[in-house]
Amino acid sequence: MTARGIPSSRNATQQLQGLLRANRRGKGLGIYSICSANRFVLEAGMLQAARDRNLLLVECTSNQVNQFGGYTGQTPADFVRFICEIAQKMRFPPDQIMLGGDHLGPQAWCSVPAAAAMEKACQMVGEYVRAGFIKIHLDASMPCAGDLTDPEQPLSDEMVSSRAAQLCQAAEAAYRSLPRNSAPPIYVIGTEVPAPGGGHLASRTPKVTRTQDLGYTLALARNAFIGRRLHAAWERVIAVVVQPGVEFGDASVSPYDSRKAQSLARFITRHWTGVYEAHSTDYQTREALRQMVKDHFAILKVGPWLTFAFREAVFALEAIEREWLAGRSGIILSGVQEALEKAMLENPAHWKNYYHGDDHALRVARKYSYSDRARYYWPRPFVAEAIQRLISNLTAHPAPPSLLSQFLPRDWDAVRTGKISNQPADLIRHRILEVLDQYAYACGLHS
Repeated sequence: MTARGIPSSRNATQQLQGLLRANRRGKGLGIYSICSANRFVLEAGMLQAARDRNLLLVECTSNQVNQFGGYTGQTPADFVRFICEIAQKMRFPPDQIMLGGDHLGPQAWCSVPAAAAMEKACQMVGEYVRAGFIKIHLDASMPCAGDLTDPEQPLSDEMVSSRAAQLCQAAEAAYRSLPRNSAPPIYVIGTEVPAPGGGHLASRTPKVTRTQDLGYTLALARNAFIGRRLHAAWERVIAVVVQPGVEFGDASVSPYDSRKAQSLARFITRHWTGVYEAHSTDYQTREALRQMVKDHFAILKVGPWLTFAFREAVFALEAIEREWLAGRSGIILSGVQEALEKAMLENPAHWKNYYHGDDHALRVARKYSYSDRARYYWPRPFVAEAIQRLISNLTAHPAPPSLLSQFLPRDWDAVRTGKISNQPADLIRHRILEVLDQYAYACGLHS
């Protein structure tokens, strides 16, 4: 272990860069990035990576983790300790983990003027690097207080690039304070994605990024880096975020159409040395994800789909618990859904601007929306206690096969074929693994 809590990530960096080079050569290889701080999701990620003997890439956003704790209550150093604890429990080699920071920029402080917001953002980026995060997405696309006279207009590309370079400068300064053998940060630029936490899918399919706009963005970014004497850092920019035409909303998914992305696919091999990073890939089909990797979207971000699968498993287990244990002497039912709803109603900040409609529509969205804003509430103490009670109840009183077949049929198949045990934690992880396995297939890790 190093002072940063995880082994030197040079090996992980070399593995990632090897995958990306192979992708550019048309080998159809890629990597998925788990964007979640959910313990069950991270455990499942380690199980999947161990099966595939592959690098595990885990990222968190500036809203989840920052120097003030974020909504998880964790600083970057806290998150590293959290990951190391899970890796030790799962017996997963820490040197096979790469940590990344997603949407690192002023987003969490957009309500204050830009100078103050960027000061906090630079401090945050520095803490990420010092804690051991290697892959850094520099995202300064969010307007701060006083930036715009028209709130409907985005920031200029020039300002976004200038601020991204300022963030990079802070990251490089933090890197220089680390031990000499520390792996340097690698960077992702570009911002054609929804705000951290998800966006709003309108009735129209998102427009694929135009290659002329991409070329302009890359030129501006390079000039901004060079202007701050960040020549070496620019050589470590491995990917750019573009819009491949995919997105999801409460109840709909915009599917990937490879035909519309062919100009981007050709551009990357002729005019740049990196690859594309695709955000909001959740809920795409496995074949669509596979085609995205072949089209040089070599880094596939996934987040809400994983906690959506976690929620599906938990709700199914609670249904089993009610059928199996209700009325038994000495047993207190978990009440997971009731606890979750209470938490979301008591503090609607994480969903009120995302869900719309009457009371019935809002109630359904809080539980079942693809946007999965419920993921912000699982760490609440009384919600976490309800989940633990559910797990304890079904561990002490395993569900009979007929109820597993009714509420978790695919997982029951895995139980009776000996792939997993009839234990609630295994059943939850198995449901998440069904999603992760589609990403492993898409990235060429198995057929």
